[in-house]
Amino acid sequence: MTARRGSMRHAIRLACPPDTVWDVVGAPERLPEWWEGVESCIVEGDERTIQTRSGLPMPERMLTIDHSLRRFQYRITAPLFVEHLSTIDVHDLRDGTCLTVYSVDAEPAVLALVISGAARAALNHLPELLGVDRVP
Repeated sequence: MTARRGSMRHAIRLACPPDTVWDVVGAPERLPEWWEGVESCIVEGDERTIQTRSGLPMPERMLTIDHSLRRFQYRITAPLFVEHLSTIDVHDLRDGTCLTVYSVDAEPAVLALVISGAARAALNHLPELLGVDRVP
């Protein structure tokens, strides 16, 4: 992290096949199911607009939805951000578990912290939502 730019990463290992997680995190319209504070979202082409619980609309451009790699990348295009890139990867650990990694890079740095904290909470909600165990 610098004074202007922030980079954060969070991960969770779950006792399930990667496709179980990918079915949720790789579907842009399913964000309200696993991301607390998101009331709804509208997906039109490569644009997604999130409506937060506080009433703030958050426009995004989806850059990558790669079902083979299980990678989802997007940019928040709201004027609050100078620049933003978030990446969600779901890795098959080939032992009946998977690792989901959420990376955030943003300017200003404080917004990287905000998005990162929400991302950590969203990842921590996945075991309950999916009915699977978290692996230490």
